[in-house]
Amino acid sequence: MVHAFDRIVINVPDLALAAAQYQQLLAVVPFPCLTHRGLNALWLGLSNTVIELVESEVQSPVIAGIAFSAKPMAGGHRTVSNPLQLDISLSDGSGTDEYRRQLVRQLPSPHGMSVDHLVLRTGDAQACIDLFAEELGLRLALDKTVPAWGGRMLFFRTGKLTLEVIAADPEQHHSDYFWGIAYQCADLLRLSRDLEERGVALSEIRDGRKPGTRVATLKSHCLGIPTLLVQPAT
Repeated sequence: MVHAFDRIVINVPDLALAAAQYQQLLAVVPFPCLTHRGLNALWLGLSNTVIELVESEVQSPVIAGIAFSAKPMAGGHRTVSNPLQLDISLSDGSGTDEYRRQLVRQLPSPHGMSVDHLVLRTGDAQACIDLFAEELGLRLALDKTVPAWGGRMLFFRTGKLTLEVIAADPEQHHSDYFWGIAYQCADLLRLSRDLEERGVALSEIRDGRKPGTRVATLKSHCLGIPTLLVQPAT
């Protein structure tokens, strides 16, 4: 059913401030729009998805949910009810079609940034498998228990993007929420130098968990959301 991440939704208390930070980080000009609920929002388009910033009554920015692309689908938009109470919806992509056409005519991000993965923390691994793999049709690419990484790891893949689920002991972890995001780039050293020139702070580059990868952690311009930059293995 699902074939891509249409949008990753981030709720923010101050839309202008959030947009300024993310424009500086992603080097993408925000596109003003309204959500299906009529809320003010901005889109920042990357090669494999759109980051949607939504002005909301929240204390601090938070990854609120995912809108997946699913075709064919009647009605254009549908909320997916689920026992995890996550904000998951399906879209036919019509809302972002014109924006994507505009992106084709624009210069791409100078470092080819895209979303590598989104992190979800949960206490119910089976409910995640039922929702993302069985109901929505995402490919379960990995199911492995790694205590050093936080517990059971589930990787769901679709549209060149991964939903990474960290499933901890349900007796210690009772809530389900989107925790962090990772952006991918072809040359992390060049990107880090460019970001530092633009006033973005980040950690030193280090080896990633996956052999051959290089990573750095953002320390500013990430809206307070845990954010990683990843250079994939060659």
